[in-house]
Amino acid sequence: MKILITGANGQLGRELQKQYAEKDVEIIPTDVKDLDITDVNEVNKFVKEHKPNVIINCAAHTQVDKCEEQLDLAYKINAVGPKNLASAAFSIGAEIVQVSTDYVFNGNGNTELTEFDTTDPQTVYGKTKLDGENFVKTLNPKYYIVRTAWLYGDGNNFVKTMIKLSENHNELKVVNDQIGTPTSTVDLASVIIKLIDEKNYGLFHCTCKGVCSWYDFAKEIFRLKNIDINVIPCTTEEFPRPAKRPKYSVLRNYMLEITTGDITKTWQESLKEYIENLDM
Repeated sequence: MKILITGANGQLGRELQKQYAEKDVEIIPTDVKDLDITDVNEVNKFVKEHKPNVIINCAAHTQVDKCEEQLDLAYKINAVGPKNLASAAFSIGAEIVQVSTDYVFNGNGNTELTEFDTTDPQTVYGKTKLDGENFVKTLNPKYYIVRTAWLYGDGNNFVKTMIKLSENHNELKVVNDQIGTPTSTVDLASVIIKLIDEKNYGLFHCTCKGVCSWYDFAKEIFRLKNIDINVIPCTTEEFPRPAKRPKYSVLRNYMLEITTGDITKTWQESLKEYIENLDM
């Protein structure tokens, strides 16, 4: 099997390559310098030349605040890019994996969100990612759309940011009124590979199990690292940002539960494994 990974230098792209290295699979890793997913002609030419069986699109404009300012760029990368990849994949009979986000929901509720709940994005990032989902569904029936949240892995992320900040601060304020689920790229990559292996097409949520706030997340990071620091809970309003953050965006892996089985760990288990192997 031949798999094309876009955004291969990102956190998820790196983890997918690591896990696929143990399998009999040919990986074609690309990043923006290798393939501009927003250029339809370049995408069609590249895909027809390499003929992958599966395209995993990890490329995205994920800087949610900058998306508010860079509307055209956000639509090009998050919506047009998936459109081009889905169409090109369809032209050669290939499958497409589109990685999406909890930002497709409004984040105003207080119950876990399943794949059957109504989307209502409140930001440019969320809107463009939802449009990307819809393009993929429309243009290629062999799709896996996988929504995730609070992702961390091999790259810049919240865990590393907290540890670095602790080196020069005795106390930190961390938001305590945004609720979600930290998710390891190890868990997400494992689920994506399982879906592809089983040809379990469709829309899926994939986060680690459990619920916490960013404050809870930070406290657990420092506990696991044995870092003595005063963590102060604060509100979202104390840190105003251009893009609205979801207050409650806990995704339930419902479709995994009722189809292929949910193989993700609790967020605490996965975080412990990540920190034990973290080289900073």
